Amino acid sequence: MWTMSIRRASIKAQPTTEDHAVTTLELFFDLVFVFALTQITALMAHDLSWQGVLRGLLLIGLLWWSWIGFSWLCNLVKADEGSVRGVMVAAMAAMFVIALAIPEAFHDLPGGLPGPVVIAIAYFVFRAMHLWLFWLIADGDAGLRRTLLRFAPSMLAGTALLLIASQFHGNNQTLFWALALAADYGGTYLIDARGWRLRSAAHFAERHGLIVIIALGESIVAIGVGVTDLPISWPILLAALLGLIVSAALWWIYFDATAQYGEQALASEPLETRPKLGRDAYTFLHFPMVAGIVLLALGLKKVLEYVGDSEHHHLDDPLKGIGLYALFAGVVLYLLGHVGFKWRTTHRLGVSRLVTAALCLIAIPAVGHLPALAEVAVLAALLSLLVAFEAVRYAREREELRHGAHE
Repeated sequence: MWTMSIRRASIKAQPTTEDHAVTTLELFFDLVFVFALTQITALMAHDLSWQGVLRGLLLIGLLWWSWIGFSWLCNLVKADEGSVRGVMVAAMAAMFVIALAIPEAFHDLPGGLPGPVVIAIAYFVFRAMHLWLFWLIADGDAGLRRTLLRFAPSMLAGTALLLIASQFHGNNQTLFWALALAADYGGTYLIDARGWRLRSAAHFAERHGLIVIIALGESIVAIGVGVTDLPISWPILLAALLGLIVSAALWWIYFDATAQYGEQALASEPLETRPKLGRDAYTFLHFPMVAGIVLLALGLKKVLEYVGDSEHHHLDDPLKGIGLYALFAGVVLYLLGHVGFKWRTTHRLGVSRLVTAALCLIAIPAVGHLPALAEVAVLAALLSLLVAFEAVRYAREREELRHGAHE
């Protein structure tokens, strides 16, 4: 058992309780994350190459690691009270700077500030504020402060490598970005997770559920952005509705039961081992879900361009290459994240989701000759079949989950 006392001499903060709910300031904080995801999707669409996609995923990893730190911190102290809210707003400003500079993350435009350096410095400022605030609220908790001291080197290594990356171009720059994230993620994973603190399972699960909703919202935004300058037509309407079906299926897969089972598992975990479960199931295994949604958004954006832009594409043109892979592989990554999350929280294997992920992979070469509209229709059909199967197969179990067992 652990306790935390926050001395007023260090910082003015209000500790959370077990039933703590997400605050409006945290939701406001997430709006910058939405903008950043939109910027990354646009960046990958502009540089539709394997290196462009890899760099997009590295940027998602950077933003995810930024967001995740404050999800842990605000599980211990209320984000909208005391000195914490000032630091939250300052951190939000640093993330906003990162989001603004995303178009120049790897290619600095002539004139103005060097984009890669701006991102590296803003990321360091963001992470430093997080670590500093965490250190202050850990006043009186020697175990947490020891963990923060072990955590600091990986944070410093990650930010230093990001600054080094800003001085290179091409493959070397991408390599240093990968090393920066490997240092940050790997260092955190190697630390004994029992040294962290996770007080409210409900708040932690809700925060991650909301970020999934935000990412899904970005996929819908991508549909609209893809046809902003195009006249509305029947193919556009059909493709947009099919994209909405795909996004709705991803919503159902997470929120119909998975989110509730995860929260129950986290709440029932002893306090001593709860941080480890939170780290594995939420910090790490939610990342492929969010990354998968962003890749899907990229694929949907390209589909809408194909079916709506009659000057550059015919209606029977297939979506090929990276656009097609992003469309299907994004869903595969999302489903695999779910399988890992379910296994880590309930120790049950999501066979139906594994099968659907495999079918999506098989479909990539199989649908490569079909029109883009038909390709997204196949994806929507596969996910609809998964939803229908699970709705029937686990109907009783999920009824009991929502409303309790009935005689």
